[in-house]
Amino acid sequence: MVDNRYATALVIGSVLSLLATVYLSVAVGTEHWFQYSSPLDSQDLNITKLKDQFINEEFEEKIYSIPLFSLNGTLGLWWRCIQVPSQSYWFREPDPKMETQCLSFTLPQQFKTKTKGEEEDLLRTYLWRCQFLLPLVSLALVFLSGLIGVCACLCRSFTPTLGVGVLHFIAGLCSLGTVCCFRANMDLFHYSYKPLATVDWSMGWSLYLALISFPLQMMAAALFIWAARSHRNHYTRIRAYRVA
Repeated sequence: MVDNRYATALVIGSVLSLLATVYLSVAVGTEHWFQYSSPLDSQDLNITKLKDQFINEEFEEKIYSIPLFSLNGTLGLWWRCIQVPSQSYWFREPDPKMETQCLSFTLPQQFKTKTKGEEEDLLRTYLWRCQFLLPLVSLALVFLSGLIGVCACLCRSFTPTLGVGVLHFIAGLCSLGTVCCFRANMDLFHYSYKPLATVDWSMGWSLYLALISFPLQMMAAALFIWAARSHRNHYTRIRAYRVA
């Protein structure tokens, strides 16, 4: 028999966990972690050349960083995007409509070693790998905790709830680590490839979604751990009272 307080804590914790999972999943799948804004003057910029540099198959940061800075680019964990004028086959429009062109990072590109000049930059290499691996670990831990919770419900056991809380706690740390690694990596990226003074940059809404998932997972973990420990203490007191 489960007390209503513990059942309520489990329900609220499950809702918080679901919200955190949705937010983190959306953040991982979108490209608005970091965004650049620069005045686009087609007379001064060779947009065709910048576009070709951006889609270069060699995947060199030194090459694709220039169009990323100049063409109002956005950067995510798995995507990089730029804004280019839409093609007009009849005449050159004075104020063309802008369209977004995105390219995804392949798995070999994610594991590629970063360089600083001619030398390997191990710090950025491991920060880059952590920033895309940690959210996957976080989502996997939440999925595993959900399976444990379903099994606990089927077995009518409250004991695995403590493990569910611990898994959510670790998942929350992974979510926070993702944001910290990405932000540190971007600072080092700007140090290696300095944008022009006319380029403004800011954090995007995808990064904030990942950041919001951290406290949600922590609150869910706290509720699960509290419910498990309180139920165990309550059950122990009742059992001791019956024995006495």
